[in-house]
Amino acid sequence: MTADAGRGSLLVVDDSELNRKLLRNALERQGHSVETAADGVAALSTLRERGAGAFDVVLLDIVMPRLDGFGTLPEMKADRQLRHLPVIVISTLDDLPSIVRCIEMGATDFLPKPFNASLLRARLHTSLADKRLRDLELEYLEQVGRVVAAAGAVEDGTFEEAALDAVARRGDALGQLARTFQRMAREVAKREARLRRQVDQLRIEIDEARQARTVADITGSEYFQQLRDKAQDLRRALNGPSAGP
Repeated sequence: MTADAGRGSLLVVDDSELNRKLLRNALERQGHSVETAADGVAALSTLRERGAGAFDVVLLDIVMPRLDGFGTLPEMKADRQLRHLPVIVISTLDDLPSIVRCIEMGATDFLPKPFNASLLRARLHTSLADKRLRDLELEYLEQVGRVVAAAGAVEDGTFEEAALDAVARRGDALGQLARTFQRMAREVAKREARLRRQVDQLRIEIDEARQARTVADITGSEYFQQLRDKAQDLRRALNGPSAGP
């Protein structure tokens, strides 16, 4: 997708090489980037290999070999990555049932052949605007999901602040929420670090108290007292009657 709202990356699908050239020339004169495919099979292959984000609008013929437009539309709409990509049908089939069928299958617009360049420009402008609004909506929902996932990561102790950097760069309320979340997560991490240090110190003090109690229990036991008395008797015996306790 290009930065200019009036320009787009387009895929032209038509089995006629002449029609592909005519459309390509007309669209490139309007400032669009254009790629082509000769039928529905080639179009789906290009879309799936390049990814839906590589194109803004598909211009689709109906009557084609291998896989026609009626077969291509349902394939696109059944694909999670392609279902939101706008499709403008450009076809010699200009009867009302064919037009209705295309719209029911998910086409966003219909133009008869031979196409009018001014009408094509207007229809493309509308489809590109709708596509970009949809992209913004999807991006917003994806970034809301990042904030939700971050909340779970904080609970699990696996939160990484950088995971919200892209959301925090937004200038709207969601960006403010992400920045606030990051700040609160930092404060929580600092408090947890202080608590861990306090717990570690408390463990040291408890261990020292246990050791002191153990020594007191040993030295206060009757057995220890008897050993000390025997040691004193032995020392007196070795040093003579003048030896003290």
